[in-house]
Amino acid sequence: MSTSQTLVLQAPTLDQARITELAALAAASNITPFAANVVRLEGVDPARRELVLARAHSLSVDANYVDSQRRFADFGLVVSDMDSTLITIECIDEIADMQGLKPQVAAITERSMRGELDFAESLKARVALLAGLPETALARVYEERLQLMSGAREFLAQCQKHNIKFMLVSGGFTYFTERLKTQLGLDYTYANQLEIIDGKLSGRVTGEIVDAAAKRRLLIEQREALGLRADQVIAMGDGANDLQMLAEAGVGVATHAKPVVRAQASYAISHVGLDGICHLFL
Repeated sequence: MSTSQTLVLQAPTLDQARITELAALAAASNITPFAANVVRLEGVDPARRELVLARAHSLSVDANYVDSQRRFADFGLVVSDMDSTLITIECIDEIADMQGLKPQVAAITERSMRGELDFAESLKARVALLAGLPETALARVYEERLQLMSGAREFLAQCQKHNIKFMLVSGGFTYFTERLKTQLGLDYTYANQLEIIDGKLSGRVTGEIVDAAAKRRLLIEQREALGLRADQVIAMGDGANDLQMLAEAGVGVATHAKPVVRAQASYAISHVGLDGICHLFL
């Protein structure tokens, strides 16, 4: 039995001209304002999906086809990446900036995020460049540079309102995930452990590296522990390291993501904040 689809349009400012054009292109039978700068188009022709998504992207509009009857409260778990997803920065790049090495480290980060380098090897190479940096640099990054992504607090509030568990699973570092867990009241966090000797970074990580396969495995383990189905899980991320966990979730959202991730994810939020994920569902 096929499920009816609704096309959800979102943008920081969503004018009538763009709504009208996309509604016509989608062959929508009904236009319903849903929230500020959010409209739901009903009765759309699924055969026009790719055409509509391409045009919406060119118009700087987030367009997502969703199950018409799906409610945000139906979900039980959100699994999120941290760097450039829940927060606006790449922590390792900002740590490197304290060493005057940001361009070198950021270049490796960018290639890894695009899927051009093995994540584990790229992480080891980047961390090695940080050897000798005082542990206090981590505190400076957290206190001075780390900011939540737009809409993150609103999104988390909706998760807590509907008793949806939130798991932060990061290829970054426990120093940041543990502090965010306390600050934001997150349910579960997993990340890489930087080795610190005599108050300085050794240039190594300890324990298992949280790579793409680990993110997928952690999602499955937590989903099963909560007794949830795949369609009750939302995963969100921005880099190639997130693709496996996005594919494992019922709703995998590319959030302000690299092109390789947008191309493979079923849903994408590129122009509005993380609270836009809530708006995809009734």
